[in-house]
Amino acid sequence: MDYSIVFESVLLIGLMILVGVILSYLNPLNEHNKQTYSMIIVNVAMPCIVLSSIFKVDINQEMLWNILIVFILSLAINLFGIGIGGLLVTLCSPGNAFRREISLLSGLGNTGFIGIPLCATLLGPEGAMYAAIFDAGMDMVIWTVGVMILQKSKSFSLSSMKSMLNMPTVAIVLGLSFAFANYHPPHIFVSLTNQLAALASPLAMFYIGLLIMSITKSQFLSAKSKIFIPAAIKLVVLPLVVFALIKMMEMDRLLSETLLIQAMMPALTLAPILFGKYGANDKLGAITTIITTIISMISIPLFLFILTKFHYL
Repeated sequence: MDYSIVFESVLLIGLMILVGVILSYLNPLNEHNKQTYSMIIVNVAMPCIVLSSIFKVDINQEMLWNILIVFILSLAINLFGIGIGGLLVTLCSPGNAFRREISLLSGLGNTGFIGIPLCATLLGPEGAMYAAIFDAGMDMVIWTVGVMILQKSKSFSLSSMKSMLNMPTVAIVLGLSFAFANYHPPHIFVSLTNQLAALASPLAMFYIGLLIMSITKSQFLSAKSKIFIPAAIKLVVLPLVVFALIKMMEMDRLLSETLLIQAMMPALTLAPILFGKYGANDKLGAITTIITTIISMISIPLFLFILTKFHYL
């Protein structure tokens, strides 16, 4: 992996977040434009980056096997993060009122908004496709285990299962169906997905920048003591666990790099929306997302630099 590309990609992410911060002074974030940004990113940009990536690769038998491996490992990695987060908060702070939020923030990463565009830049179309499959596994965890935790229930409803039918998941199914059938869409459709895919990273980073400026100082101070566990697990523990896992399994290089990059992602950007929907603390979700995203601007290139320097990647 070319470390200069890693550094440049992360620097670009940081600069795009800064643009979002500047935009917040011109048009402060409110519920209406928050929903507009989220709708365009989730329903337009993300599906197009998935389709664009799939259209650029030829699916073969080995890739089908790799897709299944990535999906299963995504479920395992996300569930492990949630489990270890819940365990640590129980041991370190028994009776913590924010146990549900801390558990989910420890396991669920920003594999869609940041992970897929970053893998597309660093690893190419095939890496972006595997990153999208990883994100689909995380979506399944969100709308099953995640909803059960937030609702404090031992089962999930039909409505939570319907939530899994989001546009990125539909794009994965549609794109892979085209690939399996050896169907090549019209050039104009491929060009359209390529153009719209380019929106994903800038819009997602602008959204995070706007989100940063929506948090008050008092909200940050009240939440900062609760951020340590999810930040440590998301940015340190999970990457180390996944690195050990891929070394034991001796995986394909591209597969290994995709899994590792996705494991390094900061907390889920949609956490405040998800928490708000189910009556959890949405401000804690927003603050944890912001802080872990800022720290990841350093931790992601640092991890990759160390692994590249010692020839582990």
